[in-house]
Amino acid sequence: MAGKSAEFFSDADKELIRRAVADAESRSTGEIATMVVPESERYREAEQLGALLVTGLVAVIAAVVLHHVTIWTYIPLVCLLFFPILGLFRRFPRLKLSFVGPRRQAEAVRDRALRAFYEKGLYRTREETGILVFISLLERKVWILGDRGINEKIPAGSWQSLADELAAGIRSDRAVAALCRVVAACGSELAHHFPRRADDRNELSDEILTS
Repeated sequence: MAGKSAEFFSDADKELIRRAVADAESRSTGEIATMVVPESERYREAEQLGALLVTGLVAVIAAVVLHHVTIWTYIPLVCLLFFPILGLFRRFPRLKLSFVGPRRQAEAVRDRALRAFYEKGLYRTREETGILVFISLLERKVWILGDRGINEKIPAGSWQSLADELAAGIRSDRAVAALCRVVAACGSELAHHFPRRADDRNELSDEILTS
């Protein structure tokens, strides 16, 4: 799964994103980081619940087809099928999202974005003006997170429309164009509240981060 996030954008795409970040940052003292991860959480409980329910259904169907609908047929079939079906859920992780509610997914993406903000050192900018545009591929969700200096002037909730726009772009296979637009919009907002100064320096990498 780690390779999936590193390969989601081509080299040409990454260069477009890097230029968009550099251009957005050139107008303010803010620092913009972009990051893509394969998933925000394993959702192990969804893997197991999904595997158990599918196994039970397949075992019932198999018992009916075999004309041997008894507990002595059903239980061995469940034991035989559970781990292969669990492996199927792990191999194709989108299957388990059917057993994960939207609120649970949103919380997982938010928590993973917050963790990434600190893991990647985005809180270390001089004026606490770092901002993270975080993409989680499995859930196809986006979280935009600003540091304390940004949140003092721009309410955290104001980024939601941009996050929704980028998520829609990812779902419609327009991720690069949508990300560049969102980065530019973030840059415009930062330029309004944090205009560039003569002593400003680039504190965060413009390259897209992966995990």
